[in-house]
Amino acid sequence: MAKQKICLAYSGGLDTSCILAWLIEKGYDIVAFMADVGQEEDFEAARQKALKLGAVKVEIVDCKREFVEEMCFPAVQCNAIYENVYLLGTSLARPTICRAQIAVAQREGCFAVSHGCTGKGNDQIRFELGYYALQPSIKVIAPWRDPEFYKRFAGRNDLLDYAAQQGIPVSSTKAKPWSMDENLAHCSYEAGILEDPNTTPPEDMWKLTQDPRKAPDHPQDFTLYFEKGLPKKLVYDDNGSENTVTDSVDLFLACNAIARKNGVGRIDIVENRYIGLKSRGCYETPGLTCLRAAHMDLEGLVMDREVRALRDQFVTFNYAKILYNGMYFSPEREFLEDAIVSSQKRVNGAVRCRCYKGSFSVLGRWSDTEKLYDETESSMDTVVDFEPTDTSGFISVQAIRLKKYGKMKQEGGEDLVKPRRESYVKP
Repeated sequence: MAKQKICLAYSGGLDTSCILAWLIEKGYDIVAFMADVGQEEDFEAARQKALKLGAVKVEIVDCKREFVEEMCFPAVQCNAIYENVYLLGTSLARPTICRAQIAVAQREGCFAVSHGCTGKGNDQIRFELGYYALQPSIKVIAPWRDPEFYKRFAGRNDLLDYAAQQGIPVSSTKAKPWSMDENLAHCSYEAGILEDPNTTPPEDMWKLTQDPRKAPDHPQDFTLYFEKGLPKKLVYDDNGSENTVTDSVDLFLACNAIARKNGVGRIDIVENRYIGLKSRGCYETPGLTCLRAAHMDLEGLVMDREVRALRDQFVTFNYAKILYNGMYFSPEREFLEDAIVSSQKRVNGAVRCRCYKGSFSVLGRWSDTEKLYDETESSMDTVVDFEPTDTSGFISVQAIRLKKYGKMKQEGGEDLVKPRRESYVKP
């Protein structure tokens, strides 16, 4: 009788290597699936490792272009950010990986899919909600929520012992037990010594970016061009030679290279997971940091004030929340993405940028087509199409409400001139 097949999201790391061996112990045939979303990985070595562990097949799918164009660039368009710090590098990759994994599972006749996400994290939600949306009838096997598995393997040290017993080569060690997730947009680090939020990340942990203190002593300048809010061209100098990049993936890679070399994109935060726990995470997000910051700057030049305010208050916040919480394959995401596209119709122009020793800054910006900014109107040295006396009436109208408020306070015995707290007044 043929064994049932499971398609396992396989990274080649400690958890999924042990899970692969454990599922084989349970009597299943395993199709190991790997998504190439830009992680620096020896995919052939990972393939051979999975086959050596007993996988009946290994499928490696190149998802880089889909990841950049369908996930990262829309995130740039709406300036997506979670809790004002995290640029959602892991969250952005999950829908792309889910699509590719379900396609492999269907092609290989797998009755179930599996993953190596822990029972306390966000990724289990992101993967499984994606699986169920893409194939509602699929069965999901989540070992880290299976009592038989987690009672046998209480943590990473037990997995390391199991790997040693089974002859499974892994890069994690008991001295450096943190978990990593890498893709084209970022690399994340959590667990192990990082679970103490007051522990400084060791310097040898950071993989992508140069230590800002050791970054080049000369800044790297470059120019990013946007059309309808999407990055379309990158121009930069390389040893005296001007380089122009227009392909979406190549543009992202080039922006990454500039930011990585100059130590841009490191953060260390404690965030709120969807399931209610707090988590300490360290992230490197080099190129996406630059793209988002440049896009935000251009919007100041070309985007209508009220459209921008509505987008910031509703679309950006909720789009980031949807991505973080694993609700990408949902009607609300489709609705918000339509709003993103609409808001970006006139976000056309270019931004001159600089990376230097861990910082990103804007040197200037321009647009040849969008004319919301008028240098003559804004100038303090000219009076054109704007009469300063008009402001008097504007202020008078705005003051009506505040005058009434102030009068009410005075009649109630409050002295608005006096500081509210005595401690603010120095003796």
